[in-house]
Amino acid sequence: MTQATTVVTPARFAKGLSFKDYLSQIKVNKDKFEEYYTSAAVSRDEAASFKKMVAMPGGPAKVLVLGEDWCPDVYRGLPVITKIAEASGMELRMFPRDANLDIMNEFLNQGQFQSIPTVVFYTKDVKYITHWIERPAFANEERAKITEQVKKEMPSLNDQDFRAEMRKRTTPRYPAWQQATVKEVQQLLAKTLQVK
Repeated sequence: MTQATTVVTPARFAKGLSFKDYLSQIKVNKDKFEEYYTSAAVSRDEAASFKKMVAMPGGPAKVLVLGEDWCPDVYRGLPVITKIAEASGMELRMFPRDANLDIMNEFLNQGQFQSIPTVVFYTKDVKYITHWIERPAFANEERAKITEQVKKEMPSLNDQDFRAEMRKRTTPRYPAWQQATVKEVQQLLAKTLQVK
């Protein structure tokens, strides 16, 4: 977080939607959110690690997610964060990004991009701990390689066809990216909380 003050108060956090309530009001990709909720998993050891951190004084008790239903990173990533919250006992609240730009502006990717999902961890009294943005580093590395391959193999694709080809090649990687998300979020929290 780049600002000393925040618009996320306990009252504001409480106005966020649960995962179930978010799904009930979205307009697109409900089937994809449900599919990736089913494929997301947190192992017993990972759950124990998250629970240990939640139990610490000043540990993560609340998690806020900014996203939009049209975004592949959100319909793949939000279900993973939901599973982490469920496995650890954290309270999750979902906020549509475009209706909550004041929150988004506190967590711009590289200080300028409204990347989603943005996942923010707070203590039980809504004190900021850390945040995680968009997708795991592993997925970024794989996307870069796939992008390079597509450009090399099909240099004349227009933007729409390029995006379609990228989706075709990246979608099979989503389960591995979900697993990488769990590990990366676990490591981020452990590092921030100085868990040995």
